[in-house]
Amino acid sequence: MVVGFDNKKYLKIQSEKIKKRIGNFEKLYLEFGGKLLDDYHAVRVLPGFRYDSKLQMLKELKNITEIIICINADAIEKNKTRADHGITYDIEVLRMIDEIRKYDLEINSVVITLYNGQTLANRFIKQLERQNILTYIHTPTKGYPTDVETIVSDKGYGSNPYIKTTKPLVVVTAPGPVSGKLATCLSQLYHEHKRGIKAGYAKFETFPVWNLPLKHPINVAYEASTADSKDIAAIDSFHLEKYNSISINYNRDIEVFPILKNILYKIYNKHIYNSPTDMSVNTIGECIIDDDVCKKAAKEEIIRRYYHSLVDYKLGFFDEDVPKRIKLLMNELDIDESNRKVIKAALKNKDKKQTHSIAIELKDGTIITGKQTDLLSAPSSAVINAIKHLANIPDKSELLPPTILKPILELKENNCLLLQEVLIALSITAVTNDTIKKALNELKQLEGCEVHATYIIQNGDSKVFKNLKVNLTCEPNFQSDTLYIS
Repeated sequence: MVVGFDNKKYLKIQSEKIKKRIGNFEKLYLEFGGKLLDDYHAVRVLPGFRYDSKLQMLKELKNITEIIICINADAIEKNKTRADHGITYDIEVLRMIDEIRKYDLEINSVVITLYNGQTLANRFIKQLERQNILTYIHTPTKGYPTDVETIVSDKGYGSNPYIKTTKPLVVVTAPGPVSGKLATCLSQLYHEHKRGIKAGYAKFETFPVWNLPLKHPINVAYEASTADSKDIAAIDSFHLEKYNSISINYNRDIEVFPILKNILYKIYNKHIYNSPTDMSVNTIGECIIDDDVCKKAAKEEIIRRYYHSLVDYKLGFFDEDVPKRIKLLMNELDIDESNRKVIKAALKNKDKKQTHSIAIELKDGTIITGKQTDLLSAPSSAVINAIKHLANIPDKSELLPPTILKPILELKENNCLLLQEVLIALSITAVTNDTIKKALNELKQLEGCEVHATYIIQNGDSKVFKNLKVNLTCEPNFQSDTLYIS
């Protein structure tokens, strides 16, 4: 992989930046925007960034850190799902706790925000408490956002229970946006102030990158990733007015800053920050070591986001304005579908074979294709072909002959074997077959590879591709006219 981001430098200077900000207060509440775990977007647009970079960075500060996880009660009630993992926000909270504990970081508690007696939220609270996870309930803040006098009073933030924290750094994170992180931080500042503790607030927001140009592909890729919520990168007007210096933030932080500034003034009786940029502690931009590599990666990500939006529109998740918005971003950067080589390869193979196809671009640029057959799904064929190529196994060699596949097919309702089923069959036969064992060892080489399918992959094949950590896109076409796909 060509590297454009210095992850080692990032771990060092990011932890130092946070320590410096802690030094301004007795205790710092750090609102952690974006994904604390598995930031696949950052991995894709910043080659060299690692999936667990943020956790590794916090591990550097573990002796002074505790973590609060917020989840919106409405998100629980509506079974809101995290798209990259395909699991609901409440399940994601449980996964977060497990993963955070693996890094020897302390979980303080879970906060259920905007609570109003929601049935599923009540059940989740019981589940947490019965697993000995400290849980707090925060109701909607009275007076928010206009009545600052009520907000910063015992009727507003004071009506929330005080979360007892003991470490100098309190990271407030969540399974997704609109989870109540900011309100939890401000509520805690109010309670700490009443107790005579000089507590501060800062924000860790990975994207957009404040010290890159507004139309830098990395910042445009951020806009593409949030096209459904209409978040956009924008010049921080408050920073420009105060310091005559251009920095980049995003619209919601800029829009809410006057309210936040007034609330902080009410708590401290002085202005702590002059702009949204002042609140930030992010050092991502300082760790880019090859801007051209990152620009190229970001452009590829925008195209991937475009195809994801076309599929989500087809499935009824988005309105058509979302892909249109991303297409406009592509036009701004003068990029189109032809920038993604696997698209052309997959479509060409489909026309040639007259059946659904998948193309995989290996790390050395080699394109491997696979088609749907009577025995194998297109993903199964493509992955088998890819690992055979990587293991230098002749193309004519059959890793799984029909004599093995057909008995499995007889136990299925589907008319071909899915990728997960094929990998299980390969794993079993690898015990006595060194050639298959050699091929399976190459699976890890598919991580980060580009993949394109000529149809929407909805079944178990999609889940396996996620586990393989490939960058999958699909044409917005259904696999067949059958409405139900098992």
